[in-house]
Amino acid sequence: MAITGKKILFVSSEMSPFLEESPVSTIARRLPQAIQEHNNEIRVLVPRFGLINERRNRLHEVVRLSGINISIGDNDNPLVIKVASIPGTRIQVYFLDNEDFFHRKHLYHDENREFFDDNDERTIFFCKGVLETVKKLGWAPDIIHCQGWMTSLIPLYVKTIYKDEPVFKNSKVIYSVFKESDNACLGEEFAQKASLNELEDKHLECFGKADFKGMHIGGINYSDAVITCSDCLDPEVNKYVQDKLNISHPSEDIEHYTEKYVEFYDSVLQNS
Repeated sequence: MAITGKKILFVSSEMSPFLEESPVSTIARRLPQAIQEHNNEIRVLVPRFGLINERRNRLHEVVRLSGINISIGDNDNPLVIKVASIPGTRIQVYFLDNEDFFHRKHLYHDENREFFDDNDERTIFFCKGVLETVKKLGWAPDIIHCQGWMTSLIPLYVKTIYKDEPVFKNSKVIYSVFKESDNACLGEEFAQKASLNELEDKHLECFGKADFKGMHIGGINYSDAVITCSDCLDPEVNKYVQDKLNISHPSEDIEHYTEKYVEFYDSVLQNS
């Protein structure tokens, strides 16, 4: 029986048409609409990168959801929530914003192609901010579908810090893993910062060196199921994939792949 009437939270590091087309942004744009058209209720959360034109995309602040502070180490970082609709659809997209983390004209690298030094804190801020936003919405997702390395802490947090929160108590987490063009590192302090002063070292061990490979392994390890969006994953990453309920989706052709996603979501929900 096809999944219908379920609440599905899509979390993605990129999404078109707000950003340029990429494997992550393309699936993030097409999949929620396809699943919504199967009579499911969806929410989409993404970072509000500086490259996203607020005026052209008609973003506006959701005051009732803004005002949360996300603490990382000794710093409190204000979270601002904005929303926009995708023309011609019933999809509303929530954007997580912070002036210090996202108001710049590049995604993950500076103009010299150097990985931003604060990508660790940007990632932690986004992942914790997603969960705090959903809590404030009071909306309990049946499935949380995470896409991109920048979402890889969400499965960990759902299974640990947020496991007793009513809105996440029955949520299943799916992680989509993509092939990366490089293997940048989030730094030696990543695990300590990502612990949020609540988690033990053992919880972050599977994230390894906090490079992209480690981020994917960590995301996979704490997920209930995995979708591989490339035929050429790192062999070590692929070993973790094989230990999970998984399917492969190397193509970006969502229109002809929707039924497989629907069936997979069903199997994840039915698998205890």
